[in-house]
Amino acid sequence: MDQELRELYQQVILDHNKTPRNFKKLEEANHFAEGFNPLCGDHIDIYVLVDENNMIKEVSFQGSGCAISKSSASLMTTIVKGKKIEEAEEIFDKFQKLVTGVEISEAEMEQLGKLAIFQGVKEFPARVKCASLAWHTLNAALKNEEQSITTE
Repeated sequence: MDQELRELYQQVILDHNKTPRNFKKLEEANHFAEGFNPLCGDHIDIYVLVDENNMIKEVSFQGSGCAISKSSASLMTTIVKGKKIEEAEEIFDKFQKLVTGVEISEAEMEQLGKLAIFQGVKEFPARVKCASLAWHTLNAALKNEEQSITTE
């Protein structure tokens, strides 16, 4: 990862960790899941309001965790809000490839937008789980899976 991207990564992580977007309990949520990363101690609750057209009207999160976990959740909520469930699932798949080091195309990288800054996470395998916890939890919430999600 070049120096410019590394600095952007740090700025975005710090910004979203310090002032996370959509950090609240969404009372009107009709989808919910809880996620836990025992390795790091990250714990996250994802709340989603999906309308009759499978559109994510609102999404929020609560919990505690490291800066990577919290900033990933914050960015995720801003990106999937207003998307159809299928679109959110496609973004999740691309994001998962990005953080695990699977090669993605330039077009896929562009579709990820600000999430592309997480590409450096692949260099730190323990941090991949931090970055992807919110995404796995969102996926479970959208599928109404009852059990807690864990990164183990």
